[in-house]
Amino acid sequence: MTTAPAPALNTPAALADAVLRGDRRALARAITLIESTRRDHRAQADALLETLLPHTGNSVRVGISGVPGVGKSTFIEAFGQHVIARGHKVAVLAIDPSSQRTGGSILGDKTRMVDLSREPDAFIRPSPAGATLGGVARRTREAMLICEAAGFDVIVVETVGVGQSETAVADMVDLFMLLLLPAGGDELQGIKKGIVELADLVVVNKADGDLANTARHTVADYRHALTLLRHGDWRVPVLSCSAITRAGIDSVWETIGEHKAITEASGVRATRRAEQARAWLWSEIRETLVDAFKAHPAVRADLSALESRVTGGAITPTAAARVLLEKFLGRAVE
Repeated sequence: MTTAPAPALNTPAALADAVLRGDRRALARAITLIESTRRDHRAQADALLETLLPHTGNSVRVGISGVPGVGKSTFIEAFGQHVIARGHKVAVLAIDPSSQRTGGSILGDKTRMVDLSREPDAFIRPSPAGATLGGVARRTREAMLICEAAGFDVIVVETVGVGQSETAVADMVDLFMLLLLPAGGDELQGIKKGIVELADLVVVNKADGDLANTARHTVADYRHALTLLRHGDWRVPVLSCSAITRAGIDSVWETIGEHKAITEASGVRATRRAEQARAWLWSEIRETLVDAFKAHPAVRADLSALESRVTGGAITPTAAARVLLEKFLGRAVE
């Protein structure tokens, strides 16, 4: 008995059709296409997304952030398996930090989520953050749409860590979850206030063994600190769990379900997604303009020299930027 050859995926229409059938190879190839910086690939990616767009938007989008060592990958593996056991399909878009020197990225999330990666109803895609701020890759939003079109109804976006620029994930998900370590006293002050205020759900991980009691105190401290923090009709809960023992994972999933029900009923979910689409538009405009600016021949010719003069203190950044912008625009900048 011979096996029929896999259909060719050399056109956006063929690739879209395969993605809609749930073809894993096509899904991976589609994300690779939209992450490409080649001009011809960009045109193909736009055609692909235009075909898939009517089949998107039917998932629960969850963003997860937390300090290094909080156990994000272990939590996502436990969470993903719990959700799959309840009949869902889970896609994990894991963003790995890129080296500012070489541009390289480890992309090791599949090795950290071995059990989840073996699940037929799970898809894990590590992507490099590159130069994009916000703890996410530039094409994470588009990758999320492709996964939705492929039938994944729970999308998890894992950011590279916690910092002032890590909050961009909140602009692309329905629920932003902040994972914390059991801590107390001054250690609580180490968590940046801004990212806590963005969180729709705070979860203290590693609530087991010697840290179980500390975790209880941490939960109590954060519940007290967040008493007045509300997102519309939603009061931000603080939960605890152990990704290792799986204790508390069910409560996290139930809370996500409650958030979905409340925000859908109030219209907040639809409004939030509309605002996210507008933010995505302007983000794409900014990033595309920066790319075009750097690629401009006149800018490219003088950029290195002006950067050296700026770092050497010979010219102010403002004056150097004005010179380059005038070269780019071909006119004086007021």
